[in-house]
Amino acid sequence: MNTDLFDYDLPEKLIAQVPAERRDTSRLMVVKRTTQTVTHTVFRELPAFVPAGTRFFRNSAAVFKARLRGQRETGGAVECLLLHPGREKDSFWCLLRPAKKLPVRAGFRGPGYAAIVRERKATGESLVAFQLESAENVIALTDAIGEVPLPPYIERSRESDPTLRELDNQRYQTVYADEKHKVAAAAPTAGLHFTPELLARLEHEGASFHDARLHVGLDTFQPIKAERVEDHIIHREFYEIPGSTRLALIAEATNTQLDSAAKARLSSAGKPRLSSAAGARFMVGTTSVRACEDYLRKADNHDSSETFLAEADLYLYPPAAFQATDAMITNFHLPRSTLLCLVSAFLAPGEDSGIKWLKDLYAEAIAGNYRFYSYGDAMLIL
Repeated sequence: MNTDLFDYDLPEKLIAQVPAERRDTSRLMVVKRTTQTVTHTVFRELPAFVPAGTRFFRNSAAVFKARLRGQRETGGAVECLLLHPGREKDSFWCLLRPAKKLPVRAGFRGPGYAAIVRERKATGESLVAFQLESAENVIALTDAIGEVPLPPYIERSRESDPTLRELDNQRYQTVYADEKHKVAAAAPTAGLHFTPELLARLEHEGASFHDARLHVGLDTFQPIKAERVEDHIIHREFYEIPGSTRLALIAEATNTQLDSAAKARLSSAGKPRLSSAAGARFMVGTTSVRACEDYLRKADNHDSSETFLAEADLYLYPPAAFQATDAMITNFHLPRSTLLCLVSAFLAPGEDSGIKWLKDLYAEAIAGNYRFYSYGDAMLIL
């Protein structure tokens, strides 16, 4: 398939620069695949479209303040964006700016740290070794002096209004993010629309929530540069799926009984207990889709209480099929991205007709002034 099939034009004014006033007041486009109908509503009305017993799978990875500022030995400014840990203690793979002035063995420093470039990949990532003055580890350093790693299409500067920076600190993070696992260099943005009140309402009406952790990296948002979709080399992202989530995933949707042992393990794990009939599996975001679909293709023993650890290298594009996903909540994605490929595949599993349909849906969203990308509005695909 030609990558141009996944291209579209977006007016710059529709790229959301700030989040909605309240998380759940974002707009929601509801797409029903069986009838090919579209409903326009707001996110707080999500429960109206959720069947009883629905199982939500969500990415609870917390975003860390991955952007550090520093200076080269010559005094020039450095911007260091941390991506994921290296093998050695206090080392991280990073994107550096200006990269050309920071070759291997070059150094830079900032408040509370000094750093040396140890290695460089052809893809542009640099392995940086940090020497810390007082922080316990690199993540603790970022907590103290780092900045939220907003994507480049959200315009911010070092001189941005402090109120706006504090808003980013709060809102570029899901309300259910696990602060013990600050492993994401970018937010799982479909989850940004949930509020504690909405979660409580869904649980009250019979939904259950099951956490996985995918260590979201910036490659998730990178455009496909190959001329053909099939020639793109998909990025890898580490993920963790706890035992209780594994059990919830393998329970077949609609009228399938969980055995008593599985129910007991779910209960002892402190997770919401499933009803006797396991409900549909709603994935909150493409990161949850990627982790859960990858898991079902790799794990030999699904009925286990152990946390499953792996690297997701699954590339979903039309005419892919889906094993773990009955419905999906997602934001509106960048053109020519692997995320756009995934969503178009889910619109018509096993076919390629989802490509045109997705472009029609995006055209409708643009005509209706939906807000796009990380701080933008959402789509629910049933």
